[in-house]
This record gives sequence, structure tokens and C-alpha cells, in this order.
Amino acid sequence: MGIPVKLQAFEGPLDLLLHLIEKNKVNIYDIPIVEITKQYLEYIQDIERQDLDIMSEFLVMAATLIDIKSRMLLPREINEDGEEEDPRQELIEQLLEYKMYKYMSFELKDRLVDAGKSMYKQSTIPAEVMNYTEPVDLEALLDGITLTRLHAIFKSIIRKQSDRIDPVRSKFGRIEKEEVSLTDKIGYIEAYANENGEFSFRQLLERQCGKMEIIVTFLAVLELMKIGKINISQEYTFDDILITAVKAA
Repeated sequence: MGIPVKLQAFEGPLDLLLHLIEKNKVNIYDIPIVEITKQYLEYIQDIERQDLDIMSEFLVMAATLIDIKSRMLLPREINEDGEEEDPRQELIEQLLEYKMYKYMSFELKDRLVDAGKSMYKQSTIPAEVMNYTEPVDLEALLDGITLTRLHAIFKSIIRKQSDRIDPVRSKFGRIEKEEVSLTDKIGYIEAYANENGEFSFRQLLERQCGKMEIIVTFLAVLELMKIGKINISQEYTFDDILITAVKAA
């Protein structure tokens, strides 16, 4: 069984890297990879090799830093957008994510400490006290109350209720959904056309009761034209449209 080891204040390689960045006061988005790699390697050389699992994590990061360092010396690769890729980008994203979770853990720890200072006491009030209701003296309550006083109280309550009514929204009517069937409207117009022979489109629309019914009527006319039940004609631009029933052969 390995000996549990906590490397000073560092929980892992990302924690050490974050410490070096903050110690050197450098921009996390522009890490001086050569200097940080040098300091990182100097640190892990001084670690006592008591736990190989922990050491392996630090060595993997050391290899990553050396790889980034070597890629920084080479010409930058170009991505699909024609921009130069930064070899440090993936490491920067890992550090930012680790930093966020690290400070979140500090916040949760502070909340845990604060919660430990809260004390809770079970209710010890006797049931007789909890269920006690103060008696009401009706004579004392109604003392001095006259019809004039009651009328004034009533008017005051009515006035408060009126003040609570929105002067704009209170005048809104109830919006109801218009149920208009396209199938029924097609049957209606077909029967109307067969009965009247020829009629104007405007006349037909004026017989409808609402906006939804006008829209459905227009769709029904289009459908009847499509299936050859009616013909439409217009002599001049902006003239009324005439609808004529097509008689069955």
C-alpha cells in the first residue's frame, strides 16, 4: 500500500502550474512556456519519490510542457479559418477550468464553515399554548359602532377594491378562439355558387363574421379553384373579382 502524499499545497500538476503562473505574475492567456517549464522541472526534481502514481501525473505534465515548448520553436500551424494555432491553447483551457473549480471549492468550504455555526432548536412550546385562542369580547368589539360608522367602513372597502382595478386591462374583452372548419366552408361556398351561379368575391367576404372566417373563406375559394369547382375572372385591375360556378358535365 502506497504512502499518502500531499505535495505541500499542490494537489496535482495543474495546481503546481497555476501556482507558478501566479507566483511569476504572468498572463494565463500568454504563458511564458520556457520559463514555466524550467521552474516546473526544477520543482519535480526535488520531490521525494514516495508515490509513483502521484509522480506519474507530474511527469506526464512535464512531458506535455516539453512538447509545447518544442512546438513553440516550430512554425505555427494554420487552422481551417486561416488563423495560427497556439500550442498552449489546450493547456490554458485546462488551467482556467481547474482554477474555476478550485475557487468554487473554496466558496463551498466557506459556506460549510458558516453552516456549522448555525444552531437549531426543536420547538418546545406546549400544545396547550399552541392551540390557545384569545377570547373575543363582542360587546367591546362593537362598542361605538353605529350604522353611519358601518356605512363609512363599507364605502372605504368598496373604494379600495375600485382602486385595485386596472383602468386599462379591465376594459379588455374576452378573447375567444374562432372555430372555423375549412371543410365546412368549402361545402358552404360550393353550395352558394351552385345556387347563385355568379357572384362577387367582395360580396362573399362581406357575408363572413370575423377575420378568421374571412381567411378560411379565402383558402376555401383557392381550393375550389384548384379542384375545378369554380372559375374566377377580373376585367380590369382593381375591379371586383367575379366567381362563377362550374356546372357538372
